[in-house]
Amino acid sequence: MVIRLEAVQRRLARLEEILSTLAGLDYDPSQADKAWNVERGLQLAAECVFDVGNHLLSAHFGTAADGYEQILDALAQRGVIDDALRADLAGLGGFRNVLVHGYLELDPDRVRDAHQLAPRVFSEYRVQVERWIDEHYGFNRPA
Repeated sequence: MVIRLEAVQRRLARLEEILSTLAGLDYDPSQADKAWNVERGLQLAAECVFDVGNHLLSAHFGTAADGYEQILDALAQRGVIDDALRADLAGLGGFRNVLVHGYLELDPDRVRDAHQLAPRVFSEYRVQVERWIDEHYGFNRPA
């Protein structure tokens, strides 16, 4: 498989759009619309992270992960993201599944914490992925 830089760029740009939107939202679990907006934003951000990571693993490394957490482990093992960021992203796969499938009641404190950490953690993911791609593919170089 060939890495599709434009697809990666679109997903990383989408991640930044989501973070910008999340930054303007207040999380209030007592107000369903406010809670839903934050929860949906966090879900979409997580999916961007996993989509990009899965594409890099498949296209560059020729491997596949068995699950969301394994995507993050593999990215860290291969030097795409550092161990500190991997630690910050720990549990994102399970959190995403709870958001999507709703088979467990959401813990408002966990959603609030994720909402507060999202700008730093997801932006750092974008930075590290872009840096890695630039080193290997010239991602940020002018055409």
